[in-house]
Amino acid sequence: MADGETWQINTSRKRVRKSVDRSLAHLDECLLVHQKSQELEGVEVFGVVEGGDILEERVRSAKETAKRPVSGFCLDGLQTGSMAQALRTQLISAVTKELPEDKPRLLQGVGRPDEVLASVEAGVDLFEGFFPFQVTERGCALIFNFNISSNPELAELEPGEDQETAGDSQHNGDLNPDDQAQMTSFEINLKDKRYQGDLRPLVEGCGCYCCRNHQRAYLHHLLVTNELLAGVLLMIHNTAHYHAFFGALRDALAEDTLDLLKRRVLGQTERKD
Repeated sequence: MADGETWQINTSRKRVRKSVDRSLAHLDECLLVHQKSQELEGVEVFGVVEGGDILEERVRSAKETAKRPVSGFCLDGLQTGSMAQALRTQLISAVTKELPEDKPRLLQGVGRPDEVLASVEAGVDLFEGFFPFQVTERGCALIFNFNISSNPELAELEPGEDQETAGDSQHNGDLNPDDQAQMTSFEINLKDKRYQGDLRPLVEGCGCYCCRNHQRAYLHHLLVTNELLAGVLLMIHNTAHYHAFFGALRDALAEDTLDLLKRRVLGQTERKD
């Protein structure tokens, strides 16, 4: 439980301060119930860090929440569209400095690969898994390249036409890349007529059921005819692709190659700017 409405633009400092106080009070009540309940024994409690876009309140919320016997932390009010990535990174970095390193930090409302990478560098451990669903709802497929292995058999996507196609949508004047409802540079729109005769899988080398058994042209047909199978197949691929991205991210952190992964993922977008 938390008072998490202060992510909205132009929220007053007084309102933000009240949200932090309320969230701490809610947490204390939840911890008391948790302590007295046999049914909740073994259930972990995460504390919610609030504070809007005010650095001092974010730090205060983090410090006070860290004093409580919680198992982890939810960083709320930093979702895509609420603020610029630079400000989000600044706030996350300040917050995570106040939180113990042995307890996980969950960032809510952020799922785009570029934002995930920036947030991980700032100290985030966990993310929500809504992004593949959003991409699927748009009738799109994730195709971005995150392969940093020297083994060509492990490549997810080689540089070429698909990356150019993915980038086109981000620079369409009608689209805002900071709006979670809009297409991003990490996906392709299978409803586009250009895929009507495209006999390739969504991503060459992808081992998901969709890519192993179906072609882009078939997905295009399913989408334009409003077949329910389109969403099923796209969700299979998008979930597998996103999951593989996080696998590559964990490997990059373990092998100290995060900068290389960032160049591979973000370079696809930067070349279009």
